[in-house]
Amino acid sequence: MIKYLTFGISICFISWIVGMILNSIIVKTEYYEKLSHLNFIESKNLNKKIGIGYFKWIVKNTFFKFFNQKIKLENKNVELTEIRKEMTIAEISHLIGFIFVTGFAVYKSFTHNLLFGLTIMIANTLMNLYPLLLQQENKRRIDKLINRQIKTVANKEPR
Repeated sequence: MIKYLTFGISICFISWIVGMILNSIIVKTEYYEKLSHLNFIESKNLNKKIGIGYFKWIVKNTFFKFFNQKIKLENKNVELTEIRKEMTIAEISHLIGFIFVTGFAVYKSFTHNLLFGLTIMIANTLMNLYPLLLQQENKRRIDKLINRQIKTVANKEPR
């Protein structure tokens, strides 16, 4: 069981690298624009029920907070569209990583046993799916701020 878990965690770390590499390739395509507006779970209530709030707390209060320093809203002068762009990069990288590890989990389920595949998927859920869902939630919040900025600028313009 420990062997399964360590393999699952290891393959998830590898998937982060795979996700970043593939993301850097597809960022230049027209398809990327469609990917940047994905929304798997729009309901705040459902996000709360599956524990995204707890996951957010873990990310903010552990060593994970040092992983992507470009996605910090420290002051009001920061460009929100740039933060949203960085969030999209992280989100799509995690999506690619999730798909990559899911393929491994299915393969290991058939070649070894179902427990191996399920253990990999538990690690995959915690290390790729939850960060993906958290990025989507954060992007929705950033989009609201961007829209509010646009409305404020539009209201200040002389008529």
